[in-house]
Amino acid sequence: MARNVIFFAWNRSIPGREQTSSAHFDEFVAYLGGQAQSGAIQGFDVVLLDNHGGDLNGFFLIRGDSEKLDAFTAGPEWLEHMTRASLHLEGSGAVRGVTGDAVMGRMEIWNKNLPG
Repeated sequence: MARNVIFFAWNRSIPGREQTSSAHFDEFVAYLGGQAQSGAIQGFDVVLLDNHGGDLNGFFLIRGDSEKLDAFTAGPEWLEHMTRASLHLEGSGAVRGVTGDAVMGRMEIWNKNLPG
């Protein structure tokens, strides 16, 4: 299982752009499916959160090897999708992270650097 992830999240569609968001969601899922099939990413999960009054309502968790994720996010298709998302989604953004056994390595670094 891949230890490296991209967390792409959003709040909600900008009012009046819901149809654009819906169409882009379908295109993005198809894009990620193709990337998984080609081996550019290991896979992805989509999470839609229940209504809760917060500003995070859904996200994609995209898994892969670090080097492959670097190449994936450097590609023009990724940039196109992120640019489009920023024009119809409030609070959209992507950030890299780790999961699985890589979490313990990050926690060791964190603990080592605690003051006192």
